[in-house]
Amino acid sequence: MFRSTVAHGKILSINISAAQAMAGVHSVITGETVKTLIAEPYFGPAFHDQPILALEKVHFVGEPVAVVLATDPYVAAEAVQLIEAEYEEMEAVFGEVEAMTSKAIVHETLRPAGTFADLKHLVGKKDTNIALDYQLRRGDVDAAFAAADHVFEHEFSTQQVMHTPLEPMVSIAEPGHDSMTIYTASQSPSFVRTELARLFGWQENQVRVKVPYLGGGFGAKLYIKLEALVAALAMLSKRPVKLSLTMEEQFYTITKHASTFRIKSAVSKDGKITARRCEIFWNGGAFADIGPRVTQKSGFTSPGPYEIDNVSVDSYALYTNRPPAGALRGFGIPQLVWAYESHTDLIARGLGMDTVEFRRKNILREGRPQATGTLMHDAAISECLEKTAEMMNWSAPFERGEGVVRRGRAIAIGFKAVVAPTTSGAIVNVSADGSAAVYMSTVDMGQGSDTAMAQIVAETLKLQAERIRVVHPDTDVTPYDMATLGSRSTFHMGNAVKLAAEHARDQLADLARSLGMPEGGNYEIRDIFLKKYGMQAGNVIGVGSYVPPYTSPQKGTGLSDNVTPFWMVGAAGVEVSVDTETGHVTIDRLINVADLGRPLNPAIVVTQLSGAAMMQLGFTMFENMDLDNGQVTNASLADYKIPGMHDVPLSMDNAIVDNNQQNGPFGAKGVGESATFGVSPAIANAIEDAVGVRLTSLPLTPESVLRGIRALRGESLEG
Repeated sequence: MFRSTVAHGKILSINISAAQAMAGVHSVITGETVKTLIAEPYFGPAFHDQPILALEKVHFVGEPVAVVLATDPYVAAEAVQLIEAEYEEMEAVFGEVEAMTSKAIVHETLRPAGTFADLKHLVGKKDTNIALDYQLRRGDVDAAFAAADHVFEHEFSTQQVMHTPLEPMVSIAEPGHDSMTIYTASQSPSFVRTELARLFGWQENQVRVKVPYLGGGFGAKLYIKLEALVAALAMLSKRPVKLSLTMEEQFYTITKHASTFRIKSAVSKDGKITARRCEIFWNGGAFADIGPRVTQKSGFTSPGPYEIDNVSVDSYALYTNRPPAGALRGFGIPQLVWAYESHTDLIARGLGMDTVEFRRKNILREGRPQATGTLMHDAAISECLEKTAEMMNWSAPFERGEGVVRRGRAIAIGFKAVVAPTTSGAIVNVSADGSAAVYMSTVDMGQGSDTAMAQIVAETLKLQAERIRVVHPDTDVTPYDMATLGSRSTFHMGNAVKLAAEHARDQLADLARSLGMPEGGNYEIRDIFLKKYGMQAGNVIGVGSYVPPYTSPQKGTGLSDNVTPFWMVGAAGVEVSVDTETGHVTIDRLINVADLGRPLNPAIVVTQLSGAAMMQLGFTMFENMDLDNGQVTNASLADYKIPGMHDVPLSMDNAIVDNNQQNGPFGAKGVGESATFGVSPAIANAIEDAVGVRLTSLPLTPESVLRGIRALRGESLEG
């Protein structure tokens, strides 16, 4: 792939002649070549704003501009160096707040995708960089602030980071006669099929998408990433085409939103939050990807897990000339919890209150309305807070350290609404020997979904889980699933699988009755088939689909009485030691507490909590994409550091609170993101507790801690 070297510019020329002439090169493809195949070669889940290859202009450093095809990848890599492009550079915009008023406009034309039910209202704002502006209004915020005894106002920011799954993105397209088979590392095979069929003007049954095990995803492999390009190249070349990204190339493909969050709270003299105003700016980079959904679905939780009668939220999805941003584990919630839980500690300290006691006074409890007006049910927020405080022995004296090393501790809690409305379908095929297979398009990428679904079928059919086989996603074989994202699979697909298993179970019971077999008799499934067919033969097919109820937010107010089918809750407790001479922070202890309803497989849950917390620890302490005029300068694992063994907290404990999700399969709901919520603010709050330094921007590097310590002493860092 030949990529742009400028952040924003008109394409004046692309010279491919030298590359085309090189021995071993099959062809060189540009955006104009793709247009001979597809008239409108743009894709995306929210807006059709991403060209398969750049057309007319480039939007960020690293955007794909041209491709060399060869049977030898080394020939292709050498030939791509011979391509030359000339650009007329345009003014660029990189910051999310700056993008609100910038004269540099990333997209002159906006094409709403209209694919998903919750995004059909998208239009964007022409001649601006605003892809979505979401508002939530509840109560009378202005009056509450006017009557407040105390007002607290702060601003927090987060950096752009990478998913870094250790299996890079890879896709293969194999062309047929007016058909296509895609083998791809994807979290959303059903969407890939739908989007490719739309691009080519085909029926869905002309596109087949197959997904093996994934070596990690974390949101990076959602929607369309490489599939549209390899499909177009395969159709143009009439040959199978494979594209496998290097680790460096992943930095140019999809990232996590940088953000700025301005938060203001009105508080009474007895410590009750009476009003909150939130303004969040999401840096979506050059293409919207799923950023508008992050902006809306996360935005309405920005007031936090607290009961606040008067709320105002403005959440903006913004285009900039950075690499595009999309879904990453937590789906915007970690950025929000970082801000509102840092803000919560600052309020408590400002009032002279214990930080846990302040949270207890304001926590959102069962049956009370969240900011949208949706009543909270089956969300163990208070229980997670209390369990964390108990595990930290919060009321006991705490050793503060001595000499140059000072110690601190803190708690943070956050919550997340699952994406809605979405659809999952499943098939359970019971064979004549009493074994069964589950057909579903949920992608197992290490989270253990195959195991959980097998357990659900086994429990329903009264079989051992080892007798259940899970068929991996293949859109010609496995039914539709919106995507494997946002901790939705255990709940949505779990319900669909349970319904399919129940359908199969009921058919087996009807068949047994019709054969005169006594209800509740001592026989096995295979006995039913044997009596029916006189031999081991036949199948029973159970089908199930699940779409939870949902009420779209009102236009203007953003209010809804049913904005999500379930809530995830996660709390973190942290103890740190801070070296006041170097600014180095040691995480002495990290506690992760989560509400996931009834755990289907507790051992998997514990690893999910640990993994999520460690991932967020990296984003908190050191991970950061360094950009110079839009160019990523640390696009490798040599320079971009993810957590290693020496970064693991000295002690890490996980706990699950007792709860039951009444509408979940066997009382369960998702957990994969819950331990990402509280890590960042808990560490920052603990640093302030240790040395009095309040950091408001991530990452919390030793340099930033040391600068804060020196500033408190009236010293410069250089001094």
